[in-house]
Amino acid sequence: MIMSTPHISAQVNQIAETVLMPGDPLRAKFIAETFLENPVQINTVRNMFGYTGTYKGKPVTVMGSGMGMPSIGIYSYELYTVYNVKNIIRIGSGGAYTTKVNLYDVVLAEAAYSESSYGKVAFGFEEDVLKPSAELNMKLERSAQKLGYNIFKGTIHSSDVFYRADSSHVETIYDEHQALVVEMESFALFANARYLGKNAACLITVSDSLITKAETTAEERQNSFTHMMEIALNSLLED
Repeated sequence: MIMSTPHISAQVNQIAETVLMPGDPLRAKFIAETFLENPVQINTVRNMFGYTGTYKGKPVTVMGSGMGMPSIGIYSYELYTVYNVKNIIRIGSGGAYTTKVNLYDVVLAEAAYSESSYGKVAFGFEEDVLKPSAELNMKLERSAQKLGYNIFKGTIHSSDVFYRADSSHVETIYDEHQALVVEMESFALFANARYLGKNAACLITVSDSLITKAETTAEERQNSFTHMMEIALNSLLED
């Protein structure tokens, strides 16, 4: 039995079937310490912190993914293939492309559009739009409803580029794809899940707006996106 990978030091039986993946490993630490019962740290390699515990009796692992598609591509692939993970729910932050969503609003991705070559290079996928698991999305919707939290549903933009010389892409991508927010990971996660026959979903909390220029602080992004965290955690109870 393979007991670890070059990037994850956990033993196979230390990771749950469902993993919540924030980009920031310190957000994983916050979730574990705030919400999980008896959390145990199961990874520190490259300071990509991971923890396994229970939430209202349900086993769950929460682990950082790092920034960008190459990073989440590595971690999610290893979790799916080596650690027998069935479900990965990305819980991340994103920038608004429209005033329809504001700071701290939660967006459930119904599709991820990307210019990235990740899907094509890795698996031969030609599409520039990939979808999450309908089953996981349904559980997340039910969880939000039971908690009384409003969520926005729609397409998101997964970008390989954080800084651009020209900002006109915001209007273009919104007009062509109706992308509510931009982030940098979900397209690769959805590609891995599709290829491997696994489940993936993505919840995004709006951390800044490319329209109004409003933004949250790094500390707020780490510690204050609790509605998104609770929706993801309570979806475990929808089995």
